[in-house]
Amino acid sequence: MHERISKKVIVSTDCPEIKKVALKAGSEVVDRPACLATDTASTVTVIDHVLKVLPEQEIENIILLQPSNPLRPRNLLNTAFQTFKSGDYDSLVTVSRSYQKFGRIQEEKFIPLNYKFGQRSQELQPLYYENGLLYIIHVDLIKKGKILGDKNYAFIVDHPFAEIDIDEQVHLDYAEYILSRETWKNNL
Repeated sequence: MHERISKKVIVSTDCPEIKKVALKAGSEVVDRPACLATDTASTVTVIDHVLKVLPEQEIENIILLQPSNPLRPRNLLNTAFQTFKSGDYDSLVTVSRSYQKFGRIQEEKFIPLNYKFGQRSQELQPLYYENGLLYIIHVDLIKKGKILGDKNYAFIVDHPFAEIDIDEQVHLDYAEYILSRETWKNNL
């Protein structure tokens, strides 16, 4: 049996324009204080602030959708939530596999980390990265200052949308390009 996801959307922002759009769309808005509207403010601190300013409500889980990762495959949220609820998990994070050969530079010299020189990328041990598409967090973890707990579930997303993380203009341009493609319009 599928458990229903609450349709309550809460937007935390300090931007009047974003607030206006969110309210028009029917979302609840929490005014973010200046100290939490910085490049160094942590996500967990922002979510904790939201929980503290909301009227006393029974909230069991938080579903975090980061605005820097605006494109998500169709049904990702429902499928991930059903997976989360079907196990004894305290959190879920979407991840994608990296096929990159990583290394560090020491004294101007490149030192491989996850491979040996000459090794084919197909032979690499799988490494994964948080793609930022979706987090599901039990509210108790937020109160402890955590996004991921020890009983987290790594939900693998193998989709081009997982590569879109908008931090600079070129990333926004790429996202707009993807959205303009007829192929992807049915995947949203």
